[in-house]
Amino acid sequence: MIQNFFGFQSTSPEERTRRVKEVFTSVASKYDIMNDLMSLGIHRYWKSSFISNLPIKLHDRILDVAGGTGDIAFKILESYPHLNPAVTVCDLTPSMVHVGRERALDRGLIHNLDWTCGNAEQLPFPDNSYDIYTISFGMRNVTHLTQALTEAYRILKPGGRFVCLEFSKVQLPLLEKIYDRYSFEVLPWLGDLVAKDRASYQYLVESIRRFPEQEQFATLLKSSGFVDVHWKNFLGGVSCIHSAFKK
Repeated sequence: MIQNFFGFQSTSPEERTRRVKEVFTSVASKYDIMNDLMSLGIHRYWKSSFISNLPIKLHDRILDVAGGTGDIAFKILESYPHLNPAVTVCDLTPSMVHVGRERALDRGLIHNLDWTCGNAEQLPFPDNSYDIYTISFGMRNVTHLTQALTEAYRILKPGGRFVCLEFSKVQLPLLEKIYDRYSFEVLPWLGDLVAKDRASYQYLVESIRRFPEQEQFATLLKSSGFVDVHWKNFLGGVSCIHSAFKK
């Protein structure tokens, strides 16, 4: 059995994928609240910066992975109507996709937006089919990172852009100490209070600590074939945007 981790708990890859799916089934209806709690609301600024720096061209095809509730897809369509991009949202969890579809209808977003359930490690799309691959706060939930990056590379067109927003390694010692205390002592309690789901929030905190640090993730991108790999920290490394190109 290949060893893997669900948060800090050792498990099999299959069990990890199943449990991650259970977490997001549980939090789907309160996903935005979850992100607000995990980032003290700052994730909204991070996402705005993430989207404003996307190199979108006229009629680009964009794949948003782990984007079930539609947050990134909606912001792209509403920010770039003059470029008429088409966005496909792919998420592992049907309940997340259901929430996203309902939110899209509420916002009147029915054109240039598709939804599908799928695993980032086995994307149900042909080679060289998208101009941009986005993933926001979802990469750390992938069981096999190298396989997910290989798939991202496969479905991008030559010259296509990979852009990932993820919680990361805090670079400032004092901030790291404060953030760790908030994450491990306060956040699970808030998850229990607000969402009645302490365990899911405990996993999400632990998943951040197990995710590769900035330079390590950049190395994984390069090993997967990507070039021009860069990253940009927010709030001293609490979150980070990674970007790269397919040759």
